[in-house]
Amino acid sequence: MIKKYVVDNIVSVESKTVYSDYLMREVKIDLYIPVNMQQFDEVSLLLINDGQDLPKMFFNSLLSNLVVEEKITPLLCVGIYCGEERKREYGTAYSADFKQRGDKAGLYSKFVIEELIPFIRKKLHAPSFKEKAFAGFSLGGLSALDIVWNHPNEFSKVGIFSGSLWWRRKDYDNGYDDEIDRLMHLQILKGNYYPWLKFFFECGKLDETADRNKNGIIDSIDDTLDLIIQLKIKGYTEQHIKYVELEDGKHDIATWAKSFPEFLCWGWNNKP
Repeated sequence: MIKKYVVDNIVSVESKTVYSDYLMREVKIDLYIPVNMQQFDEVSLLLINDGQDLPKMFFNSLLSNLVVEEKITPLLCVGIYCGEERKREYGTAYSADFKQRGDKAGLYSKFVIEELIPFIRKKLHAPSFKEKAFAGFSLGGLSALDIVWNHPNEFSKVGIFSGSLWWRRKDYDNGYDDEIDRLMHLQILKGNYYPWLKFFFECGKLDETADRNKNGIIDSIDDTLDLIIQLKIKGYTEQHIKYVELEDGKHDIATWAKSFPEFLCWGWNNKP
């Protein structure tokens, strides 16, 4: 249960719209701004996909609690509302999946890098931030990971909650192979090692029931653990990776709200 402090001067929330030439639509965003901040070069920026879900998890209270309790350093969070073509805009820019979902993921990446971040900087008169990170839930988590992995000079951290890491280029009945057909795993296999990147993964044991290889472990956990193995093969260690598995975790907002404070404290701990 998220405690709701009655605090008016910790985090302010501003809703804005950004027109995207790439997506050819208005994109709504919510900015969760730490008040009394004058210079944003000492503040980290966290972008969050599916920003429309943040009010449902009382995100302002969640963030304010951690600030009041001095558990995290100053953090500017921006919730990005999804559009009607969520399954086309989220995904992997590398390739659409076997149903051609995610065919606009490349355009969404361009929106984030070339339109959204410059808009935020201009809005807040912030020429730079201390660091930038991205997070998301389900398919939004896959999108966040894809964008961070392909723009390592922009970002330093990523949070993936119940990530859709099964995203694949072949159907299970069309010669699918775990080793070569999961699109995010394939990108990491072929990618480079960026030692400053850090990864937070959350999975719930009740995320789903599917178990395609019949090993007694649901696919969402299998896919996440396999991706962590790929990261470790690439050179990442326990210093770079945090994995949280919730016994009662489901594929829902309540579970993500429960685990989000751990992500924030992992990424922006206020301890020396």
